[in-house]
Amino acid sequence: MNLHPRLREVVKEQKFPMVFVTISGAHLYGFPSPDSDYDLRGVHVLPVSDVVGLDTGTETIEVSKNRENIELDLVTHDIKKFFKLLLKKNGYVLEQLYSPLVVHSTPEHDELKAIAKGCVTRYHSHHYLGFAETEWKLLNKESPTRIKPLLYVYRVLLTGIHMMRTGEVEANLHTLNSFFKLTYIPGLIARKLEASEKGTIQDADMAFHQKEYERLRSVLEQASLESKLPERATGTEALNELLIRIRLHSTTGSGFSS
Repeated sequence: MNLHPRLREVVKEQKFPMVFVTISGAHLYGFPSPDSDYDLRGVHVLPVSDVVGLDTGTETIEVSKNRENIELDLVTHDIKKFFKLLLKKNGYVLEQLYSPLVVHSTPEHDELKAIAKGCVTRYHSHHYLGFAETEWKLLNKESPTRIKPLLYVYRVLLTGIHMMRTGEVEANLHTLNSFFKLTYIPGLIARKLEASEKGTIQDADMAFHQKEYERLRSVLEQASLESKLPERATGTEALNELLIRIRLHSTTGSGFSS
């Protein structure tokens, strides 16, 4: 994927140094429409004075911009908040960290990816089951039903199943379906790529997708029970050491790659 230069420009404009910024959303999942915006996600580093003082810095920063018909949303967490999320069953931050669509990276980003492999647990299945259920409920409130939320449901369930079986974080539906070989996925993706964000599917097809949703939920639940992944995240000590080092170096300018 060729990154638009405006994406990197927005990152350079930010006040705090960044450990990484990647692309999430439909572009990461493999089915962006022609009018899809860019969801940028990453980690910023507050200076020590913004962490230990009475007036603490902003843990989460959100920026929305429209440049040259490029719509983008940049959301970054301070490194401490991000690390805490890594130690919970939060699939979002894992997908952001391991996204192959990299807008900005540092050596510390690579170090963090190595440590975070130990943060993938069996209980991440709860994240994906909950996410799929939420998307399915939203989908069923629509008439007609859009293709986009249906693809989100399938993407989430397949990501969860694949993670439980392999320990790998994979969010791209094309890649996931190379393992699962669900015959209806390529057609849904093709229709989403050709249409706008409001492309729809026929109501008559929803009975089939209801059965597939229920089947894949059961597969994810069983994969979680059979998974060899640990129940708790490891790497807390390594994350703590990395946090301290990055925080100090970002303040002194003696080693952090901003």
